[in-house]
Amino acid sequence: MANRRLSMRKIKEVLRLKWEKGFSARQIAKSCDVARSTVKDYLDRAEQRGLTWPLPDDLDEAAVEHMLFPPVVHIDADKRLMPPMDGIHQQLRKKSVTLQLLWYEYKQANPDGYQYSQFCKRYHQWADKRDVCLRQTYRAGEKLFVDYAGQTIPITDSVTGKTRDAYLFVATLGASNYTFAWASFSQDLPSWISAHVRALDFFGGVPEIITPDNLLSGVTKPCYYEPDINTTYLDMSLHYGTVIIPTRVKKPKDKAKVEAAVKIAEMWILAALRNHTFFSLAELNKAIAEKLIEFNNREFKKMEGTRKSLFETIDKPAMKPLPLHAYEYAEWKKATVNVDYHVEVDTHYYSVPYQLVKERVDVRLTDAAVEILFKSKRVASHARSYEKWKPTTLPEHMPKSHQKYLEWTPSRIIAWAGKNGPRTEALVSLILESRRHPEQGFRSCLGVMRLAKHYSVERLEAACARALSLNACSYKHVKSILEKSLDNQPLPPAADSATPVLHYNIRGKDYYQRQSAGNAQAEKGADHA
Repeated sequence: MANRRLSMRKIKEVLRLKWEKGFSARQIAKSCDVARSTVKDYLDRAEQRGLTWPLPDDLDEAAVEHMLFPPVVHIDADKRLMPPMDGIHQQLRKKSVTLQLLWYEYKQANPDGYQYSQFCKRYHQWADKRDVCLRQTYRAGEKLFVDYAGQTIPITDSVTGKTRDAYLFVATLGASNYTFAWASFSQDLPSWISAHVRALDFFGGVPEIITPDNLLSGVTKPCYYEPDINTTYLDMSLHYGTVIIPTRVKKPKDKAKVEAAVKIAEMWILAALRNHTFFSLAELNKAIAEKLIEFNNREFKKMEGTRKSLFETIDKPAMKPLPLHAYEYAEWKKATVNVDYHVEVDTHYYSVPYQLVKERVDVRLTDAAVEILFKSKRVASHARSYEKWKPTTLPEHMPKSHQKYLEWTPSRIIAWAGKNGPRTEALVSLILESRRHPEQGFRSCLGVMRLAKHYSVERLEAACARALSLNACSYKHVKSILEKSLDNQPLPPAADSATPVLHYNIRGKDYYQRQSAGNAQAEKGADHA
C-alpha cells in the first residue's frame, strides 16, 4: 500500500506540475525522478478519462487509481483462437498479402482476439519451427529460380557405344515449389536460353523476377553489387517482360530454394532413372517429363497439398501471360560502320544509313534476320545472308549522289545516246565495250553526251560519225573533233551513209538490256530465297 500511495502521489504531482505549473515533460521527469515515457503515459491516461486540475474533492486516491488503471478483463482462451497457421503461411505467399492485413481480417471476425503484436509473435514462433527452406516468404508469381544440377546423365551412342553427358536444367517457382526440368548436351548460351523458353512455356506464364546463379552463360561478369547480364539473356527477359536478378556472389542463402529443388530433382528424377540406358536426348527428356508429373503431384510432408495444387491456386493466377510468340534466339555483336556505310557480320556486309559512318553499333542476329541498332534504336534491318564477302545494300542508306550514280546502267546510257542519233549510240556502245567493266566507261560516255550542251545535237552526231570512221572512240577524240570543227568536213564515201558504223566487237544496247533484265531476275530470286 505504501508503494501504491507513493505511486499515486507521483501521479498527482505529475498532473499538478503539468496543469498548474506548466512544466515540460522533461522537467516533470527530472523533478519526480521518473522516465519521460512514464510522464507521458500518466498524462495520456488522465486526458482520456477526462480528469482536470485541481482534482474533484469527491475523488480519493483509490478512485483516481481505478480511473487511470482499470482492472484487466481476462478473456477466455477459446475466444482467442488463432486461425490455422498453414492457412496464414499460404496466404502470405499471395501478392500484396501481409501479416497486418491477415490480423485485421482476424480481428474483424474475432473482436476479442489477440492484438497485432501477439498475433505476429505466435505466427513467427510457429514458422521458426518449420524446415529452413520454407522460412523465406515468396510472393505468388514473383520469383523463378533457375540453375543446373551438378549431376549429369550419360547418353549412349547406339552405334559406337560411347557415352556423352547431358546436363539437367531445373527451374522452380518460389511460392509453390512447382518445378520444371530439361536436359541438354551443353550449358552454353543457346541451351541456356532454350531451357528458359521451355520452362516459361511449361508454366504457362511469366514471373516478375528470374533468379539465376552466376552461370557464365547468363551472367557475363559476376559482381556482388551490379552483375553484368549477357545481352542475349537480357533481350530474352525484355521479350517476356520479366527481370533478371542473379544471386549475390558467395551468398548461398539467395539460391537456397533452387538448390533444395535441385537436390530433390536429383533424388526423385535422376536417381529414379539411374538404371535406365538412354540412346538419345529426346528419349531422356521424355522420361524426365514423366517423372516431373509424378514429382509435382507428390504430397508435401509438413503441409497439405502438392506442388501442382499450390501452383494452380497461388502462382499461376499471379503470373503474367506469355507473349504471342516465343522468344527467338538471337546473338548480339558489336561492329563499327565502315566508310562504305556497311558493317561486316559473319563475313557478309550489311548497309546502314551513311550518316553512321565510323559509329559503333549493336548487331542482333537471328537465323532469318540481321538488325542493326545505334544507341538502342534500330536503324537497319536485313534478311540474313550467308554469302561470304558479299554486300546487302538498301538504296535508302546511300547518299543521294551514290543513288543517282547507281541509276545509270549500260543499257540506259546507250538508250540515252540513241536519242541523239545512231552514230552517237554506236560510239557510246563501243566505249562501253572497250572497257573491262562497262562501269569504267560511264564517265567517258556521260562526257560525250554533255558535249551536246556546248555544241549542237547535229554536230555531236557528225563528230561521233567521224570518230567511228577513224576508230578514235573516246571522249577526248570527240571533243577534239568538235573544237577543231572537223565535224563539218565531209566523211569518206564509205563512212557517209545512214547506216551506223558497226564494229565486230560492239554488243549493242540489246545485249545490255538482256543483261540488266537477267541481273534483276537473279537479284529477285536471291531476295526470295
